[in-house]
Amino acid sequence: MFSGKTEELIRRIKRAKIAKQRTEVFKPAMDTRFSHNDVVSHDESSAQSTPVAAASQILLLAMDAQVVGIDEAQFFDADLVEVCKELAAAGKRVIVAGLDQDYLGQPFEPIPSVMAIAEFVTKLHAICVVCGAPANHSQRLVKSEGRVLIGATESYEPRCRECFDLKLSAQGVTI
Repeated sequence: MFSGKTEELIRRIKRAKIAKQRTEVFKPAMDTRFSHNDVVSHDESSAQSTPVAAASQILLLAMDAQVVGIDEAQFFDADLVEVCKELAAAGKRVIVAGLDQDYLGQPFEPIPSVMAIAEFVTKLHAICVVCGAPANHSQRLVKSEGRVLIGATESYEPRCRECFDLKLSAQGVTI
């Protein structure tokens, strides 16, 4: 979290629009943190998007697009991998943004599988709020049942490998 994934997705979609390419952006319907319809970065950049309940809906809605953006992809089911394959096989450029690890530091499917089939992977890092090093972990700060807790700074903070506290994340105790 907080590494600029959505911001980078928006930047790439804007560049495609400048190139007069037809774009479509999708996000999970469950993600309503900043907007019901738009993808919005933590710095408040935004792009119009279509919320979908399942990855399979993207295939039906992206037929006219040349460039397809998918934000918060970790919240989609495993079908996302086949959806990305089909879109790419149809000649579309597919840009996927999502977390590759959950709050326990475990692989967060379907992102690792999407990364495995991608031609290009850009892994972005946040800045550790404890020491300032590059951060690749999301430290959960609040108690919550389940793997998915949609939140921002009230629920998570970026941590480097050294400052990440697995026990704290597992307990979800505010420090």
